[in-house]
Amino acid sequence: MQKIKTLIFDFGDVFINLDKEGAMQNALSLFKLNTFDDAMITTNIKYEIGEISTLEFIEFYASKFQNLTKNQIIEAWNYIIKDFPKYRLNFIKDLALKKDYKLILLSNTNTLHIDYIKENVSFYDEFKNCFDAFYLSQDIHFRKPNANIFKFVLQENNIVAEECLFIDDTKENTDIAKQLGFKVWNIDETTQDVINLFDIKSKLF
Repeated sequence: MQKIKTLIFDFGDVFINLDKEGAMQNALSLFKLNTFDDAMITTNIKYEIGEISTLEFIEFYASKFQNLTKNQIIEAWNYIIKDFPKYRLNFIKDLALKKDYKLILLSNTNTLHIDYIKENVSFYDEFKNCFDAFYLSQDIHFRKPNANIFKFVLQENNIVAEECLFIDDTKENTDIAKQLGFKVWNIDETTQDVINLFDIKSKLF
């Protein structure tokens, strides 16, 4: 088995805690809907890959739900973001200091979420500086689980999939990565923690 040389981490529900279910219920209640329609889903994806600006994103929702203020829309969008435990920062800082692995962050996110995190997580820059490469979907115009985002990371860093371990809480993402040759850990954020990586995945190291 080839030796792991690169660790590729997701951000949400790996380092920073999210409330996906709560955010969805909050949004559906606010919008008085049972489910997101196709236009909303398409707009969210376009925003996530940087095809539309924050202003265009907010204006889409403001025009669709004219009873809501722009602040209400932003608050509903950022509702998903919870706390970032400091011990996880310490975990990645220790890894960065040891220099045993190339460290890459690969996240589906968007400008509003990252701006909110920058404002509310005092150590965001310290966290970001731990990584050799830090890829946010809105900056690179690719998103998981599309295969092109994984191929982009391999090419940009001159690495091979078989020597990478990809850690993500979404099974669809790890399934595609596995098909491309990556070692994967589909982390269960309800029972597992990234700081226990080397215990849980000890057979890979």
